[in-house]
Amino acid sequence: MENYCHFIDEFISVSGHKNIIIKNWSKEPYTNGWRYGKGQATAVVKPASLIEMWEILKICVKHDLIIIMQAANTGLTGGSTPYGNDYDRPVIIINTLKIKTIQIINEGRQIIALAGSTLYDLENKLKPINREPHSVIGSTSIGASIVGGVCNNSGGSLVHRGPAFTQLSLYAKINEKGNLELINDLDINLGSKPEEILSNLENNNYNSSDIKSSEKLASDNKYETIVRDVDKNTPARFNADERLLYGSSGSAGKVAVFAVRLDTYPAPKKSKIFYVGSNDPNNFWKIRRDILKNFKSLPRLGDYLHRDCYDAAKKYSKDTFIVIEKLGTNFLPTLFEIKRIVDIIAEKTNFLPEKFSDKLMQFLSKFWPNHLPKKMEVYRDNYEHHWVIEMTDEGIKEAEKYFNNFFKNNEGDFFICNSKEAKKAMLHRYVSASAIGRYQALNKKNIGDMMSLDIAFPRNEKKWLEVLPKSIDDQIEYKFYYGHLFCHVFHHNYILKKGADEEKLKKQLLNIYDRVGAEYPAEHNIGHEYYAKPVLKDFYKNLDPTNTFNPGIGKSSKKKYWKN
Repeated sequence: MENYCHFIDEFISVSGHKNIIIKNWSKEPYTNGWRYGKGQATAVVKPASLIEMWEILKICVKHDLIIIMQAANTGLTGGSTPYGNDYDRPVIIINTLKIKTIQIINEGRQIIALAGSTLYDLENKLKPINREPHSVIGSTSIGASIVGGVCNNSGGSLVHRGPAFTQLSLYAKINEKGNLELINDLDINLGSKPEEILSNLENNNYNSSDIKSSEKLASDNKYETIVRDVDKNTPARFNADERLLYGSSGSAGKVAVFAVRLDTYPAPKKSKIFYVGSNDPNNFWKIRRDILKNFKSLPRLGDYLHRDCYDAAKKYSKDTFIVIEKLGTNFLPTLFEIKRIVDIIAEKTNFLPEKFSDKLMQFLSKFWPNHLPKKMEVYRDNYEHHWVIEMTDEGIKEAEKYFNNFFKNNEGDFFICNSKEAKKAMLHRYVSASAIGRYQALNKKNIGDMMSLDIAFPRNEKKWLEVLPKSIDDQIEYKFYYGHLFCHVFHHNYILKKGADEEKLKKQLLNIYDRVGAEYPAEHNIGHEYYAKPVLKDFYKNLDPTNTFNPGIGKSSKKKYWKN
C-alpha cells in the first residue's frame, strides 16, 4: 500500500477526501458490474469537473496506472468495471457521474453532453422544446449515461435512429510515447490549451459563432435506409460495424470522453401503441417486411416478447414494474443502488441469505394484485408471440389500415392500446430484461448458470425465432426471448440445467449464429463477455497503443503495450 499512498494523496489534492474511495466495502458498487463481472481497484475517484477529470488523468499517466472510465455502471457485459485481479498495474476507476451538464445548441437541434450526463436528464431537458434524444426507453430508465451509449454504439429500441453515434466529441487519449493528449473533435472553438478548452466548455464560455458548421455527423444518418433494406444478408446494426467506429464512438472505454455533441429529434405530435399477437412466427416475418419496405412512416419502435418471457416478466419483474409505474423512472437508479448495497451487506453477514434483496422484493411483490391489463392477458392466453409496435403521426392510420387487412387473411390479431394500456405494455417489455436475473437469484441452488446473448441476425433471415438442436436444447432449463424485431436484434437469455458447461454451450450457440451470418454482440458491446473481432481490436489498439484504458476488453491482453 505504501507505493499507492503517494498518488492517492495527489488524487485527494485534486478532488478532495470525500471523492476518493479506497475502502473495499465502499468500492464494491463501482467494482461489481450491474449484471456481469467484478474485480479489484486501488481507488475510485469521482471528479466534479472536467478540469478535475483532466488532472486525475494526468496523475494516472504519471504513475503508470490502469484507468477504467465509468458513469452509471449499468453495462450488461462487464465493460465498465475491473474484471478479475490479474492486471499488471494498479487499477483506478474514474467515475464521472458528478459531471452531468447538458448544453443545448443550434436552436435545440443539437446538444453537448458532458461526461456523466444521463439519458433521463436529457429527455427531460428536451421536452419543453418538443425535441427528443436518441434513446427514450430502455437504458434511459436505469440512469445510463449519454457518453456511455456513444462509447458502446448502443442501439436502443427506436427503429429509425440506429446506434448512438457521433464524429463530434472531446476526449483524451494516451499516445505511443505514453503522453496524454486532448483531442477536440467537437468542431467548437474553445481555445488551444487543454485547461482552456475544458474550462470554456464546462462554463459555456463560447457563442454561436464559435460553433462550426461541421460536415461531421452527430448521428447515424444512414440507418433508416439500412433497416428498410430487408433483403440484405447482413445485419442492420452490430458493435463491430466499422462504419460506426470513430473517435469516442464505439471506443468501449479505450479513451476518456469529456463531452459528445449529438443531434436531437422532433418529438411526434401523437403516438399509438399497436399490440400484435400471433402463433405463427412467419406472420411476424411478413409484417416486418411489409412495414419496412412499404410504409411511408417507419415505426418508432417494435419490440418482441415471447410468451415464456411474458410470463417470467409478469412474475419476476413485477416489483420493478410497480416501482417505475408508481415512483417514476427517476427513482430506479436509487433503487438499484439500494439493492446493490443491501446485497453487499448481506454477503458480509452470516444470517442473511445470498441475493437477499431479490428474495425480499420477490416476496413483497406477491401481495400486489395483477398489474397487467386484461387485453394483454387475453393475448397472453391466445398467442405465443407478442409484438409492441409504436406508430406516430401519419403512421398511425397507415398501420391501422394495414393490420385490419392483414389479419383478415392471416392468423393472429391486434388491438390499439389506450394510454394506460400503452404505458403498461411498453413497461412490461422493458422490465422483462430483469426477469432472468431474478429467477436465477431465487433458484440458484437447483439450476445451472445464467447466459445472455445479444444477437443481430441478417436482415433477410426468415428463421428469426431460434430452434435449437436437441443436443443443445436438452442442456437448457428455460429460454427467455425478447428483442427489437424490426432491426432483427434479439436477446437470448438462458437458464442452464445443473451441470451444463456454460463455455462449451456458448461456443456451440455462437457457431450456429456464425453459420447464418449473424453478428454479436448487437448493441451491448463486447465488455469482458465476448471476443473482440479483428476490426474492433485494431480500433482499440489505435486509440490506446499503451493499453492503459480498460485493458482486457474483448478478452484481449491486460498487459501494457498489449503484450501477451
